[in-house]
Amino acid sequence: MTTKQLTYAAELARTQNFNRAAENLFISQPTLTYQIRLLEDEIGFEIFARSGKGATLTPAGEQFIVTIRNVLTELNKAIENGQNFSSKYKGNINICMPVRSALYYLPQIIMEFAKVYPDISVTPYFIYSGYLERFFAGEMDVTFSLEHQMKRIHDVKKHHLFDSGIYLICKKNDMLSRKRIIRESDLSGRTLMVGNTSPPELKAVQQRLIAGGNISYFNSPDHNTTLTNVASERGICLSPGFLNDHTGEFVWIPFDCQEKMPCALYTHKSESRKFVLDFVKMVQDKYKDDPLDV
Repeated sequence: MTTKQLTYAAELARTQNFNRAAENLFISQPTLTYQIRLLEDEIGFEIFARSGKGATLTPAGEQFIVTIRNVLTELNKAIENGQNFSSKYKGNINICMPVRSALYYLPQIIMEFAKVYPDISVTPYFIYSGYLERFFAGEMDVTFSLEHQMKRIHDVKKHHLFDSGIYLICKKNDMLSRKRIIRESDLSGRTLMVGNTSPPELKAVQQRLIAGGNISYFNSPDHNTTLTNVASERGICLSPGFLNDHTGEFVWIPFDCQEKMPCALYTHKSESRKFVLDFVKMVQDKYKDDPLDV
């Protein structure tokens, strides 16, 4: 099995026509037919059902092609990254986080870091679900995390960044948007979006408000869905400040409470490369010198 055969199969699945796929691949139709047959013989099942009208995916072929497309995507990324490193960089820092806004200053920091380490690349990965698993698996050098998520992890090193507060999110035409700070009494009669993925500090505030009996609530599975619900005027929500993307689409107003969510960067305990540790220190210094409303 070759990557060329997998590429041929993916293109044929897209066009469902041998002649058209061959033209797009700049090969002859007999060559494409031969390579697809070789691939099917090797894997032991038919990917395509042939007919006079073309080629359609078999049930087994549908499952196969879904995986193959993912494999080819990752392979192309690996090739592109390899080409970048072979021509310019001697090292790389992989950093992961759930959303881009978690490290609002990251673009500026990368630019400053490049002045000190022009031959070291910084590659950010934004993975909403499962980003910590990528870090624990050793695929990432640095990760952003709420500190409560890493309390029982012993083979990591914490680099504290900031304590994120809790903010109310509402539309610009909401009467609450005129306030500089939101108190519990301001939410009387309103509908609050809540979710199971909320950090424990935020959950505590949500539960306290709901227990007060003056507001109703609506379950929302994730932050993007919550923002959509707020935009469609189904309710309002409370959110960690670090999720603020500062686009101005919504109004973010500090909520009057004592709860804070400590946020940090984490490296592996065995990490000793100077350029990685210098990068982390640069992030810490940026948030110390230019504190953001988080």
